[in-house]
Amino acid sequence: MDTPKPTSYRRTLGSLIFLSRWLQAPLYLGLIVAQGVYVFRFFMELKHLITDAASMQEAQIMLLVLGLIDVVMIANLLIMVIIGGYETFVSRLNLEGHPDQPEWLSHVNAGVLKVKLATALIGISSIHLLKTFIDVGKHKDNEVMWQVIIHVTFVASAIILAWIERLTAPKGEKH
Repeated sequence: MDTPKPTSYRRTLGSLIFLSRWLQAPLYLGLIVAQGVYVFRFFMELKHLITDAASMQEAQIMLLVLGLIDVVMIANLLIMVIIGGYETFVSRLNLEGHPDQPEWLSHVNAGVLKVKLATALIGISSIHLLKTFIDVGKHKDNEVMWQVIIHVTFVASAIILAWIERLTAPKGEKH
């Protein structure tokens, strides 16, 4: 059976819709700027840790270090969104054979990206929860309770997303 040739109008509309993916490119550039802000924030916090370490208690140092880890995890989340989102939704990066190509990029798709982002959010939430537990005296009970509820919600969401991804992935595909 022959498939009918698309009309000029359909071809033009299809091309326009396909080209619209490039409207996301400035969004990814904005996230790169945001990552630059996090790099600046990291070094400001690191400077504070180095210059004030002698006068700080261990719990204060631990909270600052957890803050540094938090910034790094958010930066990692940004990288996953920038690289994975661009590769998935805008255009190929053509990194095949590049020695620094992230391992996960070779099998990323929208479902895998969602699961990776959910696990990154769990890590970030864990850091915030740990910071709260270390300094629990400064927090109201309902504030701690809500942080735990939100964290458990992130964990449950990630499990459900991973389960859905596993159910919908083509048989034999590795994640």
